[in-house]
Amino acid sequence: MNGNQRIHAALAGQRVDRVPVMLINFMMAAREHGLTMAQYRHEPEHIAAALYQSVERYELDGIYVDVDTATLAEAVGVPVDFPETEPARVVGGCLVSLAEVDDLAPVDIARHPRVQVWLEAVRLLVARTRGEILVRGNCDQCPFSLASMMRTPEAWLMDLTDPDQHERADRLLAYCADVTTQFLRLMAQTGCHLLSNGDSPAGPDMISPAMYRRFALPWEKQVVASAHEAGLPYVLHICGNTSLICDDMVATGADGLEIDYKTDMRLARDTIHSRAAFFGNLDPSGVMALGSPELVACKTRELLTVFADTPRFVLNSGCAIPATAPSENIRAMIRTAREF
Repeated sequence: MNGNQRIHAALAGQRVDRVPVMLINFMMAAREHGLTMAQYRHEPEHIAAALYQSVERYELDGIYVDVDTATLAEAVGVPVDFPETEPARVVGGCLVSLAEVDDLAPVDIARHPRVQVWLEAVRLLVARTRGEILVRGNCDQCPFSLASMMRTPEAWLMDLTDPDQHERADRLLAYCADVTTQFLRLMAQTGCHLLSNGDSPAGPDMISPAMYRRFALPWEKQVVASAHEAGLPYVLHICGNTSLICDDMVATGADGLEIDYKTDMRLARDTIHSRAAFFGNLDPSGVMALGSPELVACKTRELLTVFADTPRFVLNSGCAIPATAPSENIRAMIRTAREF
């Protein structure tokens, strides 16, 4: 089996010849390729070269194509900062109040230059890997997360606690869903093999499960449906401890769930088992970046043991691996998986 076949088999619940591995390692890949984040994010050729080099270096089964978490936010008018050595980041909202939602003009994100950089990088990787390696086109933010950026997280959470604002909140979420869906459709046209989004502000570390079900879950379902309409499987990523909403995340219809290390892996296995593939969930900082190769190997074995009874598993970190992670730790993770 090649890498693409392994990950597709895991998504379908079919047995594989070895544990598939795909890493959220774009920051590390840029550093290992000699690029600053500023150089990486502006040139699709740089993105493709850095990520492909990491596939060759570590013999990965899939490529997670990511740039930052602020591209869609910038496309809808949110102010964004561009550090030389860090991914782009949101530095404020673009809506002073929810009353402004009715004044929002439609946006065509295909006209945004950084969206096109992202898409072109995926096209280059699809052409270069020739179907041998799975190319995952990540599509930035789900509607709830994008809405929180447009209002700022603090203001957005205050909006959601005020019943008088709920109708306007729904209209903002509908606007953001259109933006997210546009990106999914554009990404599907690149030839990538898998789509995904992040929705970390919707997790229990930020809002209650009841609030998640009211304001995030319906839009996540819509996003998943859009990916399936495009003919591609979909993975949903939420950071933090998602133990309280694991069952709800499965209910989105996502083919895979990318679970952070804070979530109990056994609970996640029991909840997700036979319903979706599990992507994760080693600690990217405390283990992958700051731990020893021996600790990485130990934690990898623990995770593989928990999921040994299901083929619906793709080994990954729980979130983005820091740029400073030692290559020895990545090799220890993959070596342990190969020997398991």
